[in-house]
Amino acid sequence: MSIVEIDERGRMTIPKKIGLKKSRAIVISAGSFFITIPIPKTPQKEAENWLPTNKAHQELKVEAEKLAREDAVNRAKRRPLI
Repeated sequence: MSIVEIDERGRMTIPKKIGLKKSRAIVISAGSFFITIPIPKTPQKEAENWLPTNKAHQELKVEAEKLAREDAVNRAKRRPLI
């Protein structure tokens, strides 16, 4: 575990020992904290072993985008109108 500081612009530096240089990550807000999940350079290749599927990459992408849109609409409906 590492403790990092967040500067006034909302940036933080990941410690070298974690080894996340030149990579991308998903940041999930969870109330007063957040979860950071590194994204592998080739996510489909990395997931082949633990997430078997017969669907093509494009088909999975379309399905994920559809579900993300539905989730965004549902979240927007729950927000109070100003």
